[in-house]
Amino acid sequence: MKTLSINTTLNDRICAFAKAGSLLSSFLEGTLESLEDDSSSWQGRIQQGLELAERKNSWFTKETLDFAFLQWSKALTIENLKEWTKTYHLDKITAKNIAIITAGNLPLVGFHDVLCVIISGHHAMIKNSSNDDVLTPLLLEIATSFCAELAESYSYVDGKLKNYDAVIATGSNNTARYFEHYFGDKPNIIRKNRNSVAVLTGSETLEQMESLSNDVFLYFGLGCRSVSHLKVPKGYNFDLFFNGMFAKKDLIKNEKYLNNYDYNKAVYLMSEFDLLDNEFLLIKEEANSYSSPIASLGYSYYDKIEEVAEEFHQNADQLQCVVVEGDAAIKIVEKLEDLTAPQIVDFGTTQTPRLQDYADGVDVIQFLLTLS
Repeated sequence: MKTLSINTTLNDRICAFAKAGSLLSSFLEGTLESLEDDSSSWQGRIQQGLELAERKNSWFTKETLDFAFLQWSKALTIENLKEWTKTYHLDKITAKNIAIITAGNLPLVGFHDVLCVIISGHHAMIKNSSNDDVLTPLLLEIATSFCAELAESYSYVDGKLKNYDAVIATGSNNTARYFEHYFGDKPNIIRKNRNSVAVLTGSETLEQMESLSNDVFLYFGLGCRSVSHLKVPKGYNFDLFFNGMFAKKDLIKNEKYLNNYDYNKAVYLMSEFDLLDNEFLLIKEEANSYSSPIASLGYSYYDKIEEVAEEFHQNADQLQCVVVEGDAAIKIVEKLEDLTAPQIVDFGTTQTPRLQDYADGVDVIQFLLTLS
């Protein structure tokens, strides 16, 4: 394990990650090879990394990988990193070993935790999910190429975690119980299952529904920020909703997605559920859960938006994002204003969080500051 002699300043770390973000932008724009400095050598290495990640996890398609890289290239700028960190007192950090157990459902899904630990001046002991163990090391290697001392800020763990001071772990409700048993005696952030919900009023436009299709289908709906449930007024007509979803009709060409669609449709039909089906998305009434299988959505009815706001307040620990706009958003925000989660977002924005948009509403850097 690397030592805790963190020989970088906050500005060093910000500059290194900002340069990494800029390099990602050049790669995505196809201009990386034309750069005159050493950055051009990364073209082939990044491409190889993306291809390896796709081979190891078939949910990681070229489209989802490019989207994840695009979001991080936009986030990792000097301006964003300085704006994010300026509200914290990071000048007197006593470096600690922070174990990070990442999920692997989305490309780079654990990178924000890693970034929080490194940027704050601690040492990240990273235990990557086997489903996503290529991309975070690749991005860290790029950042370290601009600041060699950054290598002292992270290491990788393959076996049992040892000699750590705190833990950040992400998993399912089942794995969370395991995490709490093994890591409960250390300061920790342990995340469980959460889902995202869209609230529709019937006054939405086709453009809004097409934006919502991104919230539903990006990453095949595998993330906690993916919309998996709809709240709709009684008597809601789903025609406009399905018209908006049609923008993602080509998703059914993905073999794994198609297999899930066919399987879930068969299960629902054998169970004699009433379904709405547009040949690539199934929706059914579901009043008791916000989660839904791949290629399907649940929906439930409401009479008044105030009822929805109260329901969300009671079930806030199950929700990551609520997609809603207009007067309905105002009423829900008013009801949830005493909570740090769920996050209220506009249509089409669930998968584009800012650096300061923490999972589950838990401020990771503030947590890390309590350790010094």
